[in-house]
Amino acid sequence: MSTCVVIPAAGSGTRLGHDRPKAFVALAGRTLLEHCVLGTLASGAATDIVVAVPEALVRPAQDMLDALLAGDGAAPGAHGVRVRVVAGGADRIDSVAHALDAAGDPELVLVHDAARCLAPPEVFVRVAAALHSGASAVVPVLPMTDTVKRAAETAPGAPAGTRERLLSDLDRAALRRVQTPQGFAASVLREAHRLQRTDPLPAATDDAQLVERLGYGVEAVAGDERALKITHPIDLRIAGLHLADGAGIRSEQDPS
Repeated sequence: MSTCVVIPAAGSGTRLGHDRPKAFVALAGRTLLEHCVLGTLASGAATDIVVAVPEALVRPAQDMLDALLAGDGAAPGAHGVRVRVVAGGADRIDSVAHALDAAGDPELVLVHDAARCLAPPEVFVRVAAALHSGASAVVPVLPMTDTVKRAAETAPGAPAGTRERLLSDLDRAALRRVQTPQGFAASVLREAHRLQRTDPLPAATDDAQLVERLGYGVEAVAGDERALKITHPIDLRIAGLHLADGAGIRSEQDPS
């Protein structure tokens, strides 16, 4: 089935502490975006890739990714896969919508954050397999290991430095950490984004939330700790350790 992988990569990366958008920060000699595209290609899940970046970086990003696919040194899995770069939007949801507009008419869409650039190929394979089996929406998840508590909202006008009040524990056995790539039947994801444009859900942080609002069930598959979201400087260091330990990108067919 034709599958477009949409990569939102327009985030500012302020919390990462760099002077450039997060997707263009270097990790072990390549940008996060390059690592992300390499992992996507290695999975064999994509027939097309659309990347959404800040408007001013569309041409530099396209040139950078073209080099990954060029000549004898082309990235594994790149043959026949078109990689296009478009301008992103004001936020993540808007950037995905822009990329969807450029995606043509695939049967399936996987949305994968550039910030989760070390997601191993087998996660893509699990998500795609669930879609091929008939799921409308699929997300990779991991169990919650920390104790989680619900906090009271700070009252308006409360003095600065007011301590937060904790109300109760949440049952972590019923909670999951959600990762990407998230997979969808293309028609379902487009329907969700059409509704988002006319009736925005301000608190939405991922596409699964938009699809859930339509009443579709979202299925879970196993995620992977390597698919950590790089947000703070410490996350970049952890990602570097994964690469140094040989836990970087490799194809599903690679037995090593």
